[in-house]
Order: sequence, then structure tokens, then C-alpha cells
Amino acid sequence: MDKVKIIILALVTLIGISSSAHAEVVLLQHDDFVGFTFWFVSMACLATTVFLFLERGSVLPKWTASVTVAGIITGVAFIHSMYVRNIWVATGDSPIIYRYVDWLITMPLLTIQFYLVLSAVKKVSPTLFLKFLIAPLAMVLGAYAGEAGYISPFLGLVIWMVGWIYILYEIFPGEAGRLCAKSTNDDLVTAFGKMRMIVTIGWTIYPLGYVFGYLTGGIDSNTLNVIYNFADFINKIAFGLIIWSAARNQY
Repeated sequence: MDKVKIIILALVTLIGISSSAHAEVVLLQHDDFVGFTFWFVSMACLATTVFLFLERGSVLPKWTASVTVAGIITGVAFIHSMYVRNIWVATGDSPIIYRYVDWLITMPLLTIQFYLVLSAVKKVSPTLFLKFLIAPLAMVLGAYAGEAGYISPFLGLVIWMVGWIYILYEIFPGEAGRLCAKSTNDDLVTAFGKMRMIVTIGWTIYPLGYVFGYLTGGIDSNTLNVIYNFADFINKIAFGLIIWSAARNQY
């Protein structure tokens, strides 16, 4: 019964928000590839969110938090994609600056997942949680300040890079990386390795997008939105499914 309530709540919330977002929007044209990618990723994020909330009850309690957070991440991405898609269809523009609303929520949640999966199998210092919360917040806020004109655009890029490099340090030679290396839980080690590869490789798109989309203007916002939309399949959807797979294997 609890699972059914969770499913109904998730569906009502997401569909309700989606319906209100559709109220006064022009129809998507058949040849609108940018709009199509917004639709495609939003539906994929919705499907993943529902799936992950369905699966919350099928994993051990110590893994529930990780699976729940994974569902929240894709849920936020769904709502964001639908909202920005509507702006795109109505105006023919979808400024990259809107992305920072999504990133400000999802990126800290993504990095916190390293803490949560480690906590599922061993005792972890709360300090590590704070590190994974503060670093991505500083990273995203710095880049936003640079792109919005509050600080030097180059300084915004520097803040992003420093935050990202710090996160990479923590998940490789830092405290989180060392804890994973000492673990005897094969599923954790495998999942942790895949997760940090996504943060290492998949996240390169964000500073590159900042440089070529904003600093140099080498890529137009439409192309960048398409790239970012497809990147969500790896950086958010696949990331969450990796955690779910590890959680299910614990039985």
C-alpha cells in the first residue's frame, strides 16, 4: 500500500505540474529538433523517476535514500525540461541561464550520492556530506555569477573548475575514494567507479559549454541545449540507474 501511495503521489505531482505548464503553449512543430530533444529527455526523466520511486521498496532500507535521491534528481530534470521546452516553443529561444536552476539543485544531489552509497555499506563522517554539498553549490553559483554578469566571466569559469577539480579529488584520491578502495562490497566498488567516471567525463560538457557557448560564442544556444539535453541521459538518468542496480544486487 505504501508503494502505491508513493506512485500515485509522484504521478499526480509530476503530471499536475506538467499539465499546468502546458496551459498556454504553442504546439511543438514536427521539424523542431531542439523542442524534440526537450520532449525526449523530459519523458525519459519522467519514466526514470516513476521507475525509481516504484523500486524504493524493493531495495534494502540502507539503500533507500540513494534510490530516492536518484528519483528526485530525474524528477527535477523532468520539470525543468518541460518548463524550458514551453519557453522554447513559445518564443523560439531557451537561454542557457535557465539551466542554472536545474544545476543548483541536481548537482549537489548528484555529488551527495557518493556519500549516500558509501553510507549504505559503512560508517562515513558527516563532514564528507558537507564537502559534497558545498563544493557543487560554490561551483554552480560561481559560474552563474559569471554568466549573469555579477563577476568576471573568466572568474566564473575559474570557480567552476576549482569546484569540479575538488570534487574529482574527493572521489579519487580523497576521503571518498579511499573509503571505496577499502570496501569489500563489489557492487559498491563497481557503482562508485561508474559514478565517478560520469562526473569525470560526462561533466566535461559543462565547462566546455561555458567556454564555447558563452565566453567565445563558438556554439549557439540551440546547439548547446541539444547537447545538454542528451547529456542528461548519462549524467542524471544513467547515474541514478547505476545506483539502483547496485542497490538491487545487495539482496
